Amino acid sequence: MRKQQGFTLIELMIVVAIIGILAAIALPAYQDYTTRAKVSEGLVIAFSTKAYVSESYQTGGMAGLAAAAAAVNGSQYSKYVSSITMAPATGAMTITYNGSIGLPPGFTLNLMPGVVTGVGPAVPLAPGLKGSIDWGCSSITQTKASAVLVVPGPPGTLPSRYAPMECR
Repeated sequence: MRKQQGFTLIELMIVVAIIGILAAIALPAYQDYTTRAKVSEGLVIAFSTKAYVSESYQTGGMAGLAAAAAAVNGSQYSKYVSSITMAPATGAMTITYNGSIGLPPGFTLNLMPGVVTGVGPAVPLAPGLKGSIDWGCSSITQTKASAVLVVPGPPGTLPSRYAPMECR
């Protein structure tokens, strides 16, 4: 009786088919993951800007907020973020992405500040309000921002599947 050495052609074909199915499932998920990682860079950049805006509002009120907007607008950012702009009247920031994230250029995430005055969601910045600053982030959906803020502001244009968890 002869011993079998190696695999039969059928066994090899089954293994190749299984690897092909796994690759077909894994590649789109990996592409979404890399796009999400590139998008999160915008939030990392905006972190220091959020601290600057919060400090400017706490120390200078609405005039401090306008000064912070003048300093923030027009700055150069990174490989994936083309701009971060800020509205001087509300403190709302818009992170605009370029085409390097794997999507067409121009998608945005919006960050809206609010003052926590007591119990409940944060209210929009206004003269004379005291309290800590909380931020709502929104992509095309505003589920998380609506839970944090009374007035969540305009939604961004980035599809929610690419947005970080706090911006979906």
